[in-house]
Amino acid sequence: MKVALTIAGSDSGGGAGIQADLKTFSALGVFGTSAITSLTAQNTVCVKGIYDISPDFIGLQIDAVAKDIGVDAAKTGMLSSPEIVIKVSEKIKQHRIKKLVVDPVMVAKSGDYLLRPEARDALVNRLLPLAHVITPNTEEAKVLTGIKIKNVSDMKKAARKMIKMGIKNVVIKGGHLTGNALDLFYDGKEFIEYPSERIDTKNTHGTGCTFSAAITAELAKGENLKDAVRTAKDYITNAIRQSLNIGKGHGPTHHFASLQKEVQRYGLVEELEKAVLKLRDAKIGMLIPEVQSNFGFALPFATRHEDVLAYPGRIIRFGDDIRTLSSPRFGASKHVANIVLTVLKYDPEKRAVMNIFYSQDILKACRRLKLKMSSFDRKHEPKRVKTKEGSSLEWGTDTSIKRFRSVPDIIFDAGGHEKEAMIRVIGIDAEDVVSKVLKIKKELLKIR
Repeated sequence: MKVALTIAGSDSGGGAGIQADLKTFSALGVFGTSAITSLTAQNTVCVKGIYDISPDFIGLQIDAVAKDIGVDAAKTGMLSSPEIVIKVSEKIKQHRIKKLVVDPVMVAKSGDYLLRPEARDALVNRLLPLAHVITPNTEEAKVLTGIKIKNVSDMKKAARKMIKMGIKNVVIKGGHLTGNALDLFYDGKEFIEYPSERIDTKNTHGTGCTFSAAITAELAKGENLKDAVRTAKDYITNAIRQSLNIGKGHGPTHHFASLQKEVQRYGLVEELEKAVLKLRDAKIGMLIPEVQSNFGFALPFATRHEDVLAYPGRIIRFGDDIRTLSSPRFGASKHVANIVLTVLKYDPEKRAVMNIFYSQDILKACRRLKLKMSSFDRKHEPKRVKTKEGSSLEWGTDTSIKRFRSVPDIIFDAGGHEKEAMIRVIGIDAEDVVSKVLKIKKELLKIR
């Protein structure tokens, strides 16, 4: 197993520093080791105190790891004093650690300073020249270069200056800017932009530590730097998307979000199969449309078609009964996935949908059940949507939700040219959708 070493401060709140690094290493499949540089009394609100470990003891920790376990890649985080920076630099050279990621940690998310001003010269002159890559945010890049960064052009200016300072590779993190969360890579020859959506959350404690640790883990596994940065970008984006609302201030990212999603895949399959079995027992064949039905169930925080479970070949009517041709699979239906993913943009709690037959009696049953309903008209479908394969349902779902100003229980349309009229039942999970469908069938029988 590959080994990654983190040389950084301890965060008693568990969201940044050594704790964040070790969680990231584990999540990405490398063995994590550590050399603690400082102890912080810290939570999501503030840093209450800092106690530096003696430089000699920091060096002893690095020796202990390097001489016995070995180091495939390493990263540095909080190095608060000139003496600590110098000692760490000496040990990096002594143990010939080439794959070194330097995260020039200067200020905590709470605004507390973690790098003393007198330590900056030692950082620039002793440690940064040893780095394979450094990962400053825009404020740290400003401190290092004197360039105020407001946009990508400024990021490029700062990156060029850092390369001239003798730094081999630079990744400037753009999380502090507006717009997309864009990070910029520069190796002295080419710029590579790594954009991602900006996630609206205050829970971003430890993002810098986690990102640099992810790069370190990928380098330890033998990835080239550009791919390591790309993987780390995807990892931190997902960790922020599923961040944890812990504490009264800036909560931490979810370091094991990707692993948790994989575990949940198995549970979702079982839930959906049980739900469809209930529909079979209830003989809901009358609710299956001519084009057949499907049932989508998304993983929490789903963003791709591959995150949505559905039935290959759909759910077909067999008299009063229903049948499925195979077990549900992730990514089996782009059409139903487009509906679910659009719903999730408005309400992350509602992750399941099933389409059923359209009729005035069924709509009447829905109204009698006081289900929340909205609709769209395919006559108003924009030309750009019509010409793009699979985008009609995304547009229709989005239009219906905006009309209703929230996610309803039912979205329907009366069809159009070569498009069958349809009703979609939306729920929190598969069980919730089944409950609504069974109530609709019961009420429909009363009407008839």
